[in-house]
Amino acid sequence: MTILLKNGGILKVKLFEREFVIPTPESSENLLLYLEKAITSQLNKNEIPVRFVVTKTTKESLYCEIGICDIGDHSGLGPIKNLFHLRKRPFIRSDKFNAVMIIPTGINTEIGGHAGDATPVARLLSMVCDNLILHPNIVNASDINEMPENSLYVEGSILTNLIMGNVGLRKVRANKVALLIENCEDPHFVKTQINAASAARASFGMDCTVFLLDKPLDMRAEISSSGRAVGIVYNIDQILKSSKLGSFDAIAVTSKIELSGVNLVDYYHNEMINPWGGVEAILTHAISHILNKPSAHSPMMESCEILTEDLGIVDPRKAAEAVSMTFLHCILKGLNISPAIVTKQSFMGSMDLICAEDISCIIMPDKCIGLPTLAALEQGIPIIAVRENKNNMENDLTWLPFQKGKLYIVDNYLEAVGVMSALKAGIAFETLRRPINKTKVENLLFQNESLL
Repeated sequence: MTILLKNGGILKVKLFEREFVIPTPESSENLLLYLEKAITSQLNKNEIPVRFVVTKTTKESLYCEIGICDIGDHSGLGPIKNLFHLRKRPFIRSDKFNAVMIIPTGINTEIGGHAGDATPVARLLSMVCDNLILHPNIVNASDINEMPENSLYVEGSILTNLIMGNVGLRKVRANKVALLIENCEDPHFVKTQINAASAARASFGMDCTVFLLDKPLDMRAEISSSGRAVGIVYNIDQILKSSKLGSFDAIAVTSKIELSGVNLVDYYHNEMINPWGGVEAILTHAISHILNKPSAHSPMMESCEILTEDLGIVDPRKAAEAVSMTFLHCILKGLNISPAIVTKQSFMGSMDLICAEDISCIIMPDKCIGLPTLAALEQGIPIIAVRENKNNMENDLTWLPFQKGKLYIVDNYLEAVGVMSALKAGIAFETLRRPINKTKVENLLFQNESLL
């Protein structure tokens, strides 16, 4: 895909979203394989899929959107994981109760679709599990990150690959973090980002090195036909092909995001989708999926005019953004202890890693179908879907062939905690409600069987 610039030049698009409409299969069995064949058959040889979602399901069609990375020749990057590959977990380990919390970025969720406003829910869920695995969108709140002590801060594509069985997570004491800063026209904002990194080093002892990007990332936020926040990113190759990043454990990126037609006062006071999240997500998905390193992105202030604009008293869910200059500390704190990513297949299931075998349940908003949902279906991981966390997706999860006891649709996160507690305790749900059904009694043998 190429874009014609105003000056007549042509720039190759590196990261972008493409929409597909695929016929609904007659059977929902082997849906992951069906989608893989339908999607990959329409991609060019240089296009690497890095993000996938089903936005709407009907009797006739599946409406899909896929994030694509095209960096031309990628032979120097080594082997890149197949986005749709699934390693079926051979067993389930139950010595610990590990939950995965997902709130997809860019779909305008009521809770968690703004600025770290799902953090109270994360703190609640963390109380009933040994480890809560979550992605940056849930707890990133500009200069604030109050993620629970027993949480693992995992980039979205890595979280997906964890559920797919392709990677394991190993806890770390601390990471060596590379902070990539866009060298924008106004040096004031570059200096504030460097000062933020210095503050992280001095305040909590972070090992952080700053790099200035050679070229602007030129991130452009857009809205897809489904209402998702998406976007386009140029010049991603300078990150993916940099030899200097090989010695670092995690990658933080801060850069400007071009918005068109967004009035900030309206955004902070009205029910408007977070326009930055979608393009940030496709960037970090590409970095983590291809480089196998934790990553996160924070927007960069665009001008002094925006910095000094009077926004008034804003929506509490967006207030963390309104009081920040750099939006950076949340990702530095998260990446500082983000778990290491292990890809060697022979290590999957080992005792010192958290793998698909260790996932006890997934909590997510209702109506969301992405690779984590499809992987959970294949892996037999229970999903707890929360109706109250409304969003732009138009899917019916009951259409998927979940086994009995693997899909729980609840009204709110308080009810989700009850389901989690019952799963952890190993209590059959029907025994918790009244009236209780009579015990089922059946004959052991079928009519055409005999004891001889």
